[in-house]
Amino acid sequence: MPYFKQPKHLQSLMLLQWPLSYLAMFWILQPFFIYLLFTSLWPLPVLYFVWFFLDWKTPEQGGRRSAWVRNWYAWTHIKDYFPITIQKTKDLSPEHNYLMGVHPHGLLTFGAFCNFCTEATGFSKIFPGITPHLATLSWFFKIPFVREYLMAKGVCSVSQPAIDYLLSHGTGNLVGIVVGGVGEALQSVPNTTTLILRKRKGFVRTALQHGAHLVPTFTFGETEVYDQVLFHKDSWMHKFQSCFRSIFGFYFCVFYGRGFRQGSTGLLPYSLPIVTVVGEPLPLPKIEKPSQEMVGKYHTLYMDALCKLFDQHKTQYGCSENQKLLFL
Repeated sequence: MPYFKQPKHLQSLMLLQWPLSYLAMFWILQPFFIYLLFTSLWPLPVLYFVWFFLDWKTPEQGGRRSAWVRNWYAWTHIKDYFPITIQKTKDLSPEHNYLMGVHPHGLLTFGAFCNFCTEATGFSKIFPGITPHLATLSWFFKIPFVREYLMAKGVCSVSQPAIDYLLSHGTGNLVGIVVGGVGEALQSVPNTTTLILRKRKGFVRTALQHGAHLVPTFTFGETEVYDQVLFHKDSWMHKFQSCFRSIFGFYFCVFYGRGFRQGSTGLLPYSLPIVTVVGEPLPLPKIEKPSQEMVGKYHTLYMDALCKLFDQHKTQYGCSENQKLLFL
């Protein structure tokens, strides 16, 4: 029996678009609020923007999460569409803080979104006493309304001050960083396990400075839900993608999946299982100014732990016995 299943019902297909619909709605609200400035309702946008600037630093000071938003029923439909699940290999003690590496990035990071930004897969029950925060591009938090949506889901800025704050205020905080970043999105094609990690050591340095435990994770199936059109590095399209990233902070990827009808092509992801396996935490000493050698040592240990995690679970979740992680 093959591991992957057939697409779910149409209702889940429609609800899968909810996160993007919410973001689109927030984008629409911005010109609408500007329009209100020229009407009798002008105090509403004025009050919001005054509060917006007074609240400017909140995304870098723990954010403002909402249990209500994280428990929206829409997230359960999205989880069931693929389906998306999370697997624990070891308990995480609430007495420590954790810096979690999220691999791979994929195109839209469905696994990390559903597992760490919502309660659809039951994170709080699986890891009691642990508060997850998924880090994303800092400039998202400078956009009115979009920042409110992201903070409500427990998303934080990937900036150094935001991560330092979470790892130094209380315990039981889990900060997830997609280490490969947006550059890894261009590597996201089916049947590949290529990670941009070999030179990404900043997260290890941060973990050492706070004595936070490193947690490797790997999301099987993340790169299988879309096909992507890859362009040669010398092509004008690849140059456009690079230019786009320099302006907006992420790549303009050309990808496709399925449509609403069976066998059709569209922008909906393929209904294939996505499983995030959370590995055993790697304890780190607290060193205020770690040397390059110390950072390199624990970076190597982290890569070894990630490889071990992948090898232990790869055949269970659709990879061949001979498949290996490739670090760039």
